[in-house]
Amino acid sequence: MQKGSAYFIEEVTSAVETHTLSVLVDNEPGVLARVIGLFSGRGYNIDSLTVSETSHEEHISRITIVTTATPQVIQQIRTQLGRLVPVHEVADLSLSEIKPLERELALIKVAGTGEKRVEALRLADAFRATVIDATAEHFIFEMTGRQQKIEQFITIMQPLGLVEVCRTGVIALKRGQDKT
Repeated sequence: MQKGSAYFIEEVTSAVETHTLSVLVDNEPGVLARVIGLFSGRGYNIDSLTVSETSHEEHISRITIVTTATPQVIQQIRTQLGRLVPVHEVADLSLSEIKPLERELALIKVAGTGEKRVEALRLADAFRATVIDATAEHFIFEMTGRQQKIEQFITIMQPLGLVEVCRTGVIALKRGQDKT
């Protein structure tokens, strides 16, 4: 029994999961604000958000949202997104039997000289990061890959002189011929 309550309240604990949602919407002003308003109005969190036009002829855009919640909340989010008027389709790419292709782009600035500079370049090569700007004091690396790979690279660069990071957010597509 919970303190201060005359009723027995069963504590329900569900595992929190990360899901990637692909939402096809009309490409018109205000649609993104409506989708984001759904999340903020209900207290749902967005870990990553990307938007781009996918069909210029049909005026359709894809919103890719990475969110973390319990399975019940994820289902609630999917249902509520599907009810919005400009939404054509909502797909949870995380539920696909075949893992979707997910990528993120990051720009990572690292400052360093001497041995730290050499080590940063060696590690960047191992992670397939490309040097897109360099001076005698710093590098800016460009890197694409899964979120975990980018996180790992950032963690490794911290003791070598990590200055700042800029990330695009996750983009994802389902494998095979199906849309979404």
